[in-house]
Amino acid sequence: MPTSVDPDLIRVLGDPLRLRIVTLLARETLCTTHLIEETGARQTNLSNHMKVLREAGVVETEPCGRFTYYKLRPEILAGLSEQFAALAESARTTAGKKRVCP
Repeated sequence: MPTSVDPDLIRVLGDPLRLRIVTLLARETLCTTHLIEETGARQTNLSNHMKVLREAGVVETEPCGRFTYYKLRPEILAGLSEQFAALAESARTTAGKKRVCP
């Protein structure tokens, strides 16, 4: 069976704001306040997106006093990258293969 890519993770990262958050967190660990400043999102909107990212395992939280910091889990993105790489390799190795039409 051909390699597949996790569609749920693609959906999670497919949202422009969530992708922006992931990009920011790839550079540094940030708290909610920083993320609101950087994205321009409202607190409730950002919280909803962070919940989706947490539940998908893309980010983890780090409490620090009254603040919550968010840290990207690079192994999740690396895994997704590996899935795409395997899909690309499958396409390369089967480039000449064509199913005959009935």
